[in-house]
Amino acid sequence: MSESEIVAHQPNMIAVWIGRVITILAGLAFLAAGVMKLSMALGGEMDPEVVAEMEKSGFPVDKLLPLGILLTTCAVLYLIPPTAILGAILLTGYMGGAICTHWLKDEDMTVQILLPILAWLGIYLRDQRLWKMIPFRLS
Repeated sequence: MSESEIVAHQPNMIAVWIGRVITILAGLAFLAAGVMKLSMALGGEMDPEVVAEMEKSGFPVDKLLPLGILLTTCAVLYLIPPTAILGAILLTGYMGGAICTHWLKDEDMTVQILLPILAWLGIYLRDQRLWKMIPFRLS
């Protein structure tokens, strides 16, 4: 095996570490949103603004607990390396629903679009299996 073939098979550790940092930041953002939903649903006292926003979106307030459980579970799956790809798939689906909700209300969707992109970017940079499946070539 030539030296260039050996180098080609070694992961770019800078990309891997950047991917890990992005994964943790995106995962913590999802986890924080899920825990916030859970704490509001289980805390007893609901912020009137949250109630108004949920009703405006067409979601009954009693759906806050299942949404919190779903989002927290997906975020935890995403943050565990062996289940990260499954977590990213589930988070992408969850955020697709959030995008549709905001789209129907003509609201800004920047965060809902960027978070799943960051989630996948984090996995892509740290997982060489994806490098092989989705090769980006500059030449």
